[in-house]
Amino acid sequence: MEKVKVELGQRSYDIVIESGILDGIGEALKGFKFSPNIAVISNPTVYELYGEKVTDSLKASGFNPIVVTIPDGEEYKSLLWVEYIYGELLKHRLDRKSVIVALGGGVIGDIAGFAASTYMRGIAFVQVPTTLLAQVDSSVGGKTGVNHALGKNMIGTFWQPSLVWIDVDTLKTLPRKEFLAGLSEVIKYGVIWDEEFFSFLEKNKQEILNLNKEALTHIIRRSCEIKAEVVSKDEREAGLRSILNYGHTIGHAVETVTGYTDYLHGEAVAIGMHLEAKLSEALGIMDEAQVLRIKAIIEDYGLPYALPADIDKDGMLRAMELDKKALAGTLRFTLPEKIGSVRLHQTVDKESVKKIA
Repeated sequence: MEKVKVELGQRSYDIVIESGILDGIGEALKGFKFSPNIAVISNPTVYELYGEKVTDSLKASGFNPIVVTIPDGEEYKSLLWVEYIYGELLKHRLDRKSVIVALGGGVIGDIAGFAASTYMRGIAFVQVPTTLLAQVDSSVGGKTGVNHALGKNMIGTFWQPSLVWIDVDTLKTLPRKEFLAGLSEVIKYGVIWDEEFFSFLEKNKQEILNLNKEALTHIIRRSCEIKAEVVSKDEREAGLRSILNYGHTIGHAVETVTGYTDYLHGEAVAIGMHLEAKLSEALGIMDEAQVLRIKAIIEDYGLPYALPADIDKDGMLRAMELDKKALAGTLRFTLPEKIGSVRLHQTVDKESVKKIA
């Protein structure tokens, strides 16, 4: 098994990466001294594929799992469905020593983590991510939350998982569109931190798209290593962690104005990465050749890089002003200086954003 540790003192935890380990989750949790009554939160699609394997493993290790499913989709990551989860946890008398197992993609991980962080003022949770985006990004770092009609992830907490358990084999059943969307976050790590990793993604496109086990394990491990290092140094986004927001200021605005239904999160981030690279060029920070390289890799991996002609650009600007990264309505962006290096740009005027959109 590959292991990456997120170093946070007493709250440190392992990210375990391997093929065919879903049925080992029960044994993995035995050492944590959780109470027997635990919850598995998932959606119907993922649960049909992997739920029985996970619950059988938990039962074999002495746990009594309850199963809570919510509909599949970003639009269901809301307080309404958190309320439903609370009701199921209370109905089955989960206590302060119980643990929530989040089985699914980023939506499930975010909402399950938020429920865990607030139920009885905080209980443990474990991430079992089944999408590439969740495996390389949302399952690591402790950001939990739900959406509001006026902004994405505006209601949330920092609540670290006790364990992240990644079975690479789950990617075999992931719809192609979702797999490609997950690659946007992988590309992001190359831009913000590691030019060599970015080059690996350029040179090994076919192996990655063909779901080669070694290539997938490498990109998942390296992505987790980068995020773990950033989070270990800046857990609550006081400074360094803001580099992880590259592509997300515009990406979240795209999701907001399209009602969280037109684009997968990774697709919106891909558009955001290209446009924020263009913004960096317009502000004299990044050269055109680097911008074109970013655009090329996004396009090569089958991801969108431009806004649709009919999108509400004024609505996007309003969403950006409400974004939690903004201060007093002032737009802030994480902008690339070159591939492998980014910096936080504190004040960006709206006219500059309009010109590149």
